[in-house]
Amino acid sequence: MSTSTVCPLLSLSSELKAALQERTEHRLRNIVASNITTHYGTSAASLSVFRQVIMRKNVQEDPTVVIDFRRVVPVTDYESYSPFVAKFFSHPRKQSVLENLLAPGLPSFIGISSSTTRNRPKLFAKYSRGWSNTPPSFTKLLRTTNLEKTAYIYCFGYRELLEVMGEDGEVMKKIPVCIGTCGGVRDTENWSVETDNTRMGAIMPGHVSPWATGFITHHQSFLLIHALFALSEPTLERFNMTFLTFFVDLVHHIQEHWNMLITSIRDGTIPDIEHIDHVRTYLQVNFRANPRRAQELQNIGPPLICSAWAQRVWPNLKTLICICSGTFATVMPKARSVLGENVLIQNVGYGCTECIMGRTLNVGDTETFVLESGDVIEFLDASGALVHDNILQSWDVQPGRCYQPVATTEDGLWRYLIDDVIQVTGFDPRSGSPVFKFYGRKNLAIRLPYAAITEAHLVSVVRAINTEDIMKVQEFTAIVDQREHPQTVGFFFEIIGDIGHLARFARQKAFETLVATNEEHQRAFDTGRLRLPTIRIVRHETFAEYRLWRAESMKAGIGQIKVPVAMSNEGQQEWITERVIMEL
Repeated sequence: MSTSTVCPLLSLSSELKAALQERTEHRLRNIVASNITTHYGTSAASLSVFRQVIMRKNVQEDPTVVIDFRRVVPVTDYESYSPFVAKFFSHPRKQSVLENLLAPGLPSFIGISSSTTRNRPKLFAKYSRGWSNTPPSFTKLLRTTNLEKTAYIYCFGYRELLEVMGEDGEVMKKIPVCIGTCGGVRDTENWSVETDNTRMGAIMPGHVSPWATGFITHHQSFLLIHALFALSEPTLERFNMTFLTFFVDLVHHIQEHWNMLITSIRDGTIPDIEHIDHVRTYLQVNFRANPRRAQELQNIGPPLICSAWAQRVWPNLKTLICICSGTFATVMPKARSVLGENVLIQNVGYGCTECIMGRTLNVGDTETFVLESGDVIEFLDASGALVHDNILQSWDVQPGRCYQPVATTEDGLWRYLIDDVIQVTGFDPRSGSPVFKFYGRKNLAIRLPYAAITEAHLVSVVRAINTEDIMKVQEFTAIVDQREHPQTVGFFFEIIGDIGHLARFARQKAFETLVATNEEHQRAFDTGRLRLPTIRIVRHETFAEYRLWRAESMKAGIGQIKVPVAMSNEGQQEWITERVIMEL
């Protein structure tokens, strides 16, 4: 693999534009041809006009179908699909009703979206056909080989198993309801739920933890067992997990339970911790006493005793693969201090439960992506109204402008509006595809009467005050602080170490940074509609506790819980307020 840096173009040549357009429109016609005959395709009100105009056309070959699609198919949202997804949870689950519902055949799994601000996650039917066309760059990072020892920290369990019945009452298929990474990994590796029992006592090629570890549903216990097997393996070369915050939580639990883990490695006994009884036998059969390794670890000491600790524990460690851009980048300094400078932190790519949209442009750059998808992605101008004229194709976007992705997928979504906002920075000189950065979540802005504060604006504040002189911010969230009049933006920070000698200037610095993003903040301040942002410091490991609390209260999948950049839920706000130890 070449290590040369790819520099984005600011405009497309006619050749690159033509090739990109041809690929995109060919893919769109294939998706339309497959999905227009499904139950959704033949009955959804949103597609009624489209069905009429293409009625006598050869959808897969006629280029005017693309024009018709862009002209009459409206943008859709989750409410368009939820009645169809609900059919998978009704009884009886008949094959005749569920087959070809949103895409051809039956789904391989029902994906559960990340839980941030919603009380209930969204559910999406995910089909094997869609995953088979997942970009190779993405599946390559998810897969392991027996050539690399990997701490593969993913959940393999599911919330529910849906049995689809044939006409004679026979079970035709079992569909797991699980987080997207779980279902995606299962599809990538061809690990069906029907054959789970054959793997429970095994360690898969390249993995260091038994398969059964993936069925521990309690967050802390899940991490502790993965930590135990990872610490036991001195030749570990790679960590592979969902989010970078997950790695920070793992390190926290190693630090907190260091003596217990060392004792278990020395004695060869799985520790007596809760929530693992259903897999303890499978874990124990794969765990052996290793007094020599225990002594090596004891001599090194726990994670926070020195910098680059991981390289002392695992001399062969080369890579940590996870989602680490956007707000997850705030824990990068903590992760880097543990890993050292020689371990590559590699972003797995850019996507969501609805679809995969991109891969990193350059390996060492965790923030910049290039569009690469088995689906069709259009771009809604984030500054304009939700009208057809503001939906642009990938060859028409402009560097520097912000867009919302609009996805038409092999899993049966039609012009589905993704809640993310991305900023295009150029075009890939090899393929012509747009190059972009994650800008923020559309539905996570703090809205004040005079202006909206985006996720990107909040992150810019954190970066501005994240200095040795003020404070080293590890994680954060924000709210509308209405404790006093006028209201303002309120930050909750978890910091590394103590506040700096210039911490008294943090609120002013935060305000100046907000003004730099939108001068309306200064006008609001001058006219008494805004006060300086507030900053509250929460106790150590608050955000790790938050992820555990939300996972347990939501019964959500391991590794799926994110800390929202902006908290609007009153219960969440009360929870974090109780953990404040200082206010500036």
